[in-house]
Amino acid sequence: MFDELFSNRYAAEFIAMAIAHAFAVASPGPDFAVVSRYSIRHGTRVAVWVSFGIALGILVHVTYSILGLALVIHQTPWLYQLLMLVAASYFFWLGWQAMRSQPPTETNEIEVTGFEAEVSARRAVVIGFFTNGLNVKATMFFLALFTSIIATTTPVTVKAGYGIYLACATFAWFATLSYLLGRSRVRQTLLKKGYWFDRIMGGILWLLAMNLVWMWLQGL
Repeated sequence: MFDELFSNRYAAEFIAMAIAHAFAVASPGPDFAVVSRYSIRHGTRVAVWVSFGIALGILVHVTYSILGLALVIHQTPWLYQLLMLVAASYFFWLGWQAMRSQPPTETNEIEVTGFEAEVSARRAVVIGFFTNGLNVKATMFFLALFTSIIATTTPVTVKAGYGIYLACATFAWFATLSYLLGRSRVRQTLLKKGYWFDRIMGGILWLLAMNLVWMWLQGL
């Protein structure tokens, strides 16, 4: 698989795919908002598990793209609109959880606990997985990726190698973000007013949800 992936025949395709993915993963979106929130609120460990869940979500997108289901979803209006509603509902729920954040009752509560114990590894992975898996924009990105940049004649083994790279690169990006926000002085500064940071991230998730609802209404 990997010998073919880095062969001269597919090198240009791989580079183009990697560049497109780098721009996509670094752009603000639900993944970025969720990882940032959990990094600040719960620390690096929890945010890295969220990042791992996001990487698993990437593998879901890759799998149905290889199987051709992304095109089916896009060309089936009712299925696409249903996916948008489910995603909007999930993002609204995540935003609601963030908007409910309240200031600590004691000044040193955040410094002592860091909120690390509030979220288990399993729940963090599930949150990351559904955040990415239900991201309709990610569906559109992978549809474009596997129909324009990646040739239909590219072997399935090579496409699978692309998928592994995309998942690993995504995890590396968000794990690094988790470390930078969760271990630096930035976290200590933001934790003092962490509930406001939560509410900002919640507002971003609500905007993303409303954008999906608007797209749904446009499709009616």
